[in-house]
Amino acid sequence: MPKEKIIDSSGNVFVDLGFSPEEATLLAMRAELMAVLREAITNAGWTQVQAAAQLGIGQSRVSDLLRGKRDKFSLDMLVTLATRAGCHIELAVA
Repeated sequence: MPKEKIIDSSGNVFVDLGFSPEEATLLAMRAELMAVLREAITNAGWTQVQAAAQLGIGQSRVSDLLRGKRDKFSLDMLVTLATRAGCHIELAVA
């Protein structure tokens, strides 16, 4: 069985998957914010109904968030939700 070639990661899985640098950056930011939100909800011990009330969205939107449906959330919305969850969001440019 031939060995598959291992390629070093660029540090952004979306770039590695072939997305343009611009799109990859946006996708990575959205994925990171969704992970932060899932962690905040879990750490707070909120049910989906409680999270919905705290975040000002419907329970079905919380379900989408927890299930990682990133295409349903804009970057702006994720920043808003993270702020409502009590997270401090900063942009670090490397």
